[in-house]
Amino acid sequence: MGVRRRAPDFLLFLSVLALLCVGLVMVFSASVYYAGDPRGPFNDPFYFFKRQFIYALLGLIAMFVTMNIDYWKYAKYKALILLTAFAFLILVLLPGIGASYLGAQRWLNLGPVSFQPSEFVKLCIIIFTAYGLAAKKEQVRNFTKGVLPFIIIGGFASILILMQPDLGTAATLMSTLVIMCFVAGARGKQLGGLCGFGLAMVTAAIWVEPYRRKRFFAFLDPEADPTGAGWHIINSLMSLGSGGFMGTGLGQGRHSKFLFLPERHTDFIFAAIGEELGFIGSFLVIMLFVIFLWRGLKVAITSSDNFGSLLAAGIVSGICLQAIINIGVVTSSLPVTGITLPFVSYGGTSLVFTLMSTGILLNISRHISSR
Repeated sequence: MGVRRRAPDFLLFLSVLALLCVGLVMVFSASVYYAGDPRGPFNDPFYFFKRQFIYALLGLIAMFVTMNIDYWKYAKYKALILLTAFAFLILVLLPGIGASYLGAQRWLNLGPVSFQPSEFVKLCIIIFTAYGLAAKKEQVRNFTKGVLPFIIIGGFASILILMQPDLGTAATLMSTLVIMCFVAGARGKQLGGLCGFGLAMVTAAIWVEPYRRKRFFAFLDPEADPTGAGWHIINSLMSLGSGGFMGTGLGQGRHSKFLFLPERHTDFIFAAIGEELGFIGSFLVIMLFVIFLWRGLKVAITSSDNFGSLLAAGIVSGICLQAIINIGVVTSSLPVTGITLPFVSYGGTSLVFTLMSTGILLNISRHISSR
């Protein structure tokens, strides 16, 4: 078996650019009324669009840089990268250092910009786990020596993320690690036990926090509290339903424009897409994620080594799981959790690190095995 170097996967690259363009357009459309309100804090209809455009440029630069760096170089600094990630997670919880928004302390203030460490941590743990699982080879089938060390590390990171609090990101991270262990060859019984344990932990995390319990019961019956916990779900479904098959037209969404839809340019941007672009637009966005998943899995399968294969699988599953959770929340298929739609939602740290991760994936796609 030989290895040949080629151009990055074009369809993967194209799907990311298409999602990025959709995101820029929809962030502007969903936020223009709120940002341009002269009585509001911004008084600039282009406020969120301009910031997202800058984040997109920075993310594209990061993607092109990582696309041209041999992915094996990250393995050399895996321990330092992981320690840095945990240091950021701890710093964000310290009073006076971490910044709060809507009751969540998830950001570090760095002068004029803020930084969300959990996005960086996800990528760091995926790199560390990919290298470790690849190095263990057949030992992966031994739960204590092969799988448990990485679950402990991921679990510790998830606990720190839960303290912010951010259940959606913690659940996504742990689910990604389970998928990576499956790809590495861990036993099905082991993974089944981990999934059961994880489900129990998520249930406990929901039950111990009153606001999560309210969200869960609102998910079961949003009409029971239409102006409280059920507000997000009801208005999200109304936005999707009012779009119909063809949509109300770009920029013509009433629920987002008149502020009925909460977090219209971040967590619930898919509802704004459904309202303005209809079923057709929503379906096309989902298909772009399907193409991303297809090409990403192909990269993982054809990678020239186990580290590249596991790294690709981790990046693809992490991004696609986040998309599934976000769309599930917007369509009331899952309880409300604060998680964004990759490449599309407004948010600087998420966009930059998602594009950076994609650059690593594209670099892996340049190294394929040939028989």
